[in-house]
This record gives sequence, C-alpha cells and structure tokens, in this order.
Amino acid sequence: MTRAKSVLNMMMMSFVSIITVTITWVLYGHSLTFTDNGSELVNKFIGGFDALGLQSLVDTATKDDGTGMPSLVFSAFQLTFAIITVALISGAIADRAKFGAWVLFTVVWATIVYFPVAHWVWGNGWLFNLGIEDFAGGTVVHINAGAAALALALVLGKRAGWRKEPMRPHNLTLVLLGAGLLWFGWFGFNAGSELAVDGTAGLAFMNTQIATAAAAGAWLVVEKLRDGHATSLGVASGAVAGLVAITPACGFVDPWAALVLGLVAGAACAYAVSLKYKFGYDDSLDVVGVHLVGGVVGAVSLGFIAAYPFLEQQSTGLFYGGGVKQLGLQILGPVAVGAYSFIITWVIAKIIDKTVGFRIGAEEEITGVDITSHAETGYDLGTIHSSGVAAVNGPAPTPASKKVDA
Repeated sequence: MTRAKSVLNMMMMSFVSIITVTITWVLYGHSLTFTDNGSELVNKFIGGFDALGLQSLVDTATKDDGTGMPSLVFSAFQLTFAIITVALISGAIADRAKFGAWVLFTVVWATIVYFPVAHWVWGNGWLFNLGIEDFAGGTVVHINAGAAALALALVLGKRAGWRKEPMRPHNLTLVLLGAGLLWFGWFGFNAGSELAVDGTAGLAFMNTQIATAAAAGAWLVVEKLRDGHATSLGVASGAVAGLVAITPACGFVDPWAALVLGLVAGAACAYAVSLKYKFGYDDSLDVVGVHLVGGVVGAVSLGFIAAYPFLEQQSTGLFYGGGVKQLGLQILGPVAVGAYSFIITWVIAKIIDKTVGFRIGAEEEITGVDITSHAETGYDLGTIHSSGVAAVNGPAPTPASKKVDA
C-alpha cells in the first residue's frame, strides 16, 4: 500500500519488529505478561520475573496436571501476537520515520505498553479478573496498536505533499496477495487461541470466515454507493476490517452474530478511514480506521451478542439475557487500553523525537526513505532504459573479418 520509494522501509519496519520483540519477549516479555509477581496489587498491572529468559518454561506444560501444551509452545504462539501488534503501528507513519528511531521505539513500546496490557487482559491482570472478553486480541492487539498509531501519526505529522499529490498504493496485486495471506493466517490467530482442537476452536474458525467475507462485501457496497466503484483496495481493506472485528468475538458468538458483526464492521471502517481527512491526521495505511475502529466494534459488540462465556467472571450479552455489566466491561476495556496506549505512546514518541529525532528530513522524504535509509530500491528498473537491441533483434552481426577468424 505504500509508494514505491518507501516499500522496502515499510517491510524492514516489520522485519525489525520481529527481531526486537523476539529478544525482549525471551528476556522478560513472557515473564511480565504471564507470571505473577507475588503482590496482589502490583499483579493487577504487571507480571513477575519467574520466567526471565524462558528458562523456567523448559520441559513444563501450561497446566499443572500435565494435560496442557508445552509452555514453550504457548510462549511461541503468544510471541507472534506481540510481534504483530508492534508491527501494525508502523503503517501509520509510512514514508517518514527514521529507521533507527523506529527500532528504539519498538523496544520501549513493547516493554511499557504491550506487555502490561497483555497482562491486564490475558495474564491474570485487572481486566481479566473483572471478566473482559477478548478471545484473540481485539483489545490487546488491535485497539492497542490503533491508539498507538494515532499518537505516532500526530507526533510525526503529515507527509510532505499530503492531500496535495496522489499517494496511491504502488502495487495493488501485492495488496490483494497480502490480504489473502492474512485471511488464511488469521484462522490460526483466532482458532488457535482456543489452545485446543474442540468445538470452541471450530466456532472461532467458522466465525472468522463468516465475518471476514461479510465485512469485505459490506465495504464494497459502501464504496459503490459512495464513490461509484468497488475497488480491489476496498475488498482487501474490508476483509482486514472483518478479521479485526471478529478477533475478540470469534469464540464467544453464534455464526449469525458473526455475520452481522462483519457487516457492521465493514461498513463502519469504510467510513472511518476517511476521518483522517476530516480531522487532519495522516494515518498513512489506515491503521486507525481499520484496526482501532474495527477493534472497538468487535470488543463492544460482545456486550450484546456474547453467547458462550467460558470464565466464571464473564457473562452473556444483552441479546442473550445477560445484564449491562458485561457491556460495561466491553466498553471499559477499549477505553482503558486505548487511553493508556495513546498517552504512553505519545510520551515515548515525543522523547525519542526530542532526543534522537523520529522523522527523516524533508529532502530525504522527497527522495524516498528506501534510498536514504537503506541505500536500496524495491524495484531496479534501470534496464528498462537500455537499448534492448540484443533482446529484440538478437546478437549484433559478427563482422566479416571475425567470421573468417572463426
């Protein structure tokens, strides 16, 4: 979705997120997320140090009775969630961030935003104990990343030429290929979060497909009615919006509810991506419009359509006879996580910007961050401008004197 002059930088921001988050996860991330620290008060907000370096996870299982999966398998699965949350944020600041500043940001943000938030919701923290429902990361991943993306976009400011020159995706065929990979991979993201092969995993699997298809269709309808065209970028964006929205709900809702949720999320996100023009923030790749808005839609919907709570402190939604308590929790979670993520991200970004600088120079941005930061280009098109005589007409004829010699 980026311009050709920054495509490598965008991919590098994701690759380096894999590197930095993996290292921090091994050293202390898993421990801070999924272990207790011995203090009832402190444990509401952050875990302990019992699994530093993952050493205590070797040859252990997730359940004391020995029936759970190996703890290192669980940790590896959860690591992928941490990685993608950090990588998601980068989409909001495409074309204009210093690579070194981004590397520093990933380490700090994972440490003081992602690990605590994941502990709150999944690791016996305060939201978990209140009974929030987040099956596979609507709050932990998408709202968290979306709020951070908004903060970063505001700190770094608009791209040079934003709203004055076209900034269209440079290769829509790759956008569709990427969306297809995400759609398929998300089955593991959602169904895998059951950590077992059972009916709930099957429900999450089917609901993921239903909501994604519905959201993609809804986005296309909105585009057709609003703009007169149904686009390939629209179907890809709609699919991702559906995947995001069903993520917190996939194991809790009936298939009919997944269909409705997908339709609502696709339409809502199709309109939300245009809010950046109204409010004047440059969210380059629509992280806010798709991931923050889609995550909120999915999380809050559980207050109405949750049918299968599986923890004692959770309850069904209003449409299934549940009270307003669960709806309140499904609103509290996104508000608390979104506010925390936005504020802390703003502070982190401001400190980095004031110390090492977060944004590349104007001349570098115009030239292209691939060349200026990585000394590479995504596409070497230099041969297009060669004469092409050999390719068209075959090799040049051999002079007569050379033929005799031959």
